[in-house]
Amino acid sequence: MGKHLDLFTQYLGEEKKMSENTIQSYRRDLARLESYCNGLAIEDLTEVTQHNLESYIDYLEAGDFKTSTISRNVASIHAFYSYLYTCHEVETDVSRGLTSPKVERVDPDILTEDEVVRLLEAPSSEDPKGLRDKAMLEVMYATGIKVSELVKLRMQDVDLKTDMLIVNGRSIPLGRHARSAMIAYLESGRNKLFGEKESDILFPNYQGEAMSRQGFWKILKSYVKDAGIDKDVTPCLLRHSFAAHLIEHGADIKSVSIMLGHSDISTTQVYARMAQNSLRKTYAGAHPRN
Repeated sequence: MGKHLDLFTQYLGEEKKMSENTIQSYRRDLARLESYCNGLAIEDLTEVTQHNLESYIDYLEAGDFKTSTISRNVASIHAFYSYLYTCHEVETDVSRGLTSPKVERVDPDILTEDEVVRLLEAPSSEDPKGLRDKAMLEVMYATGIKVSELVKLRMQDVDLKTDMLIVNGRSIPLGRHARSAMIAYLESGRNKLFGEKESDILFPNYQGEAMSRQGFWKILKSYVKDAGIDKDVTPCLLRHSFAAHLIEHGADIKSVSIMLGHSDISTTQVYARMAQNSLRKTYAGAHPRN
């Protein structure tokens, strides 16, 4: 199977233009299948049947693999056998009837509004770094942008006259708290971070360069600890909190979808469901006849 795997992964890279991480994920899934088939004394791909594949999925389920992992393996198998069938390496695509287990939809965790306030108040306003960090956190929560977008922001991407942030072609309102934090940072903090060096990075490191996503992650973790928040707070969680809180307070899904940069509004529907769940909990805890 090794030869076919090599040709398949080459096809994924050259024809499908998939990333190296994705290709290696396919290869790991199929190497696991290969090991299972070897255990059944199956060495020729033409001997693999749909029953063998179904038994393999049962084997994964019995091994307590996560549902999402099993679904990914099924997708890898489908892609592999479809490729072999197209290349006339097998007479039948034996994966055609293989189905994925149903993945349970889990709503993303979010911060409470009180936790958000504690986090945003954690940075010091007495030094340049604290002013920068507070402005970054305020901007992330005010706009819901990704950390990869945050660290790439340039000076020209913020317009304090209109209180708008330009991110990848979309305009997002800053809000008064983020605007105040941004003004304080630009007036009293930014230029003191990197001395006489020139930089158009909005939130630079001490060298005047864009910080890495990992660098921001470390900064965030330190303030989560300072704020006494007992959750695994990530940049994505801040983004989820931004969206969920907006919808909870009456924002329409389409507007939130545009601000998040979602190409499909259905991706944003999860936050509406979260808002409904939050309302149910509030009702259950407060209504005297409940």
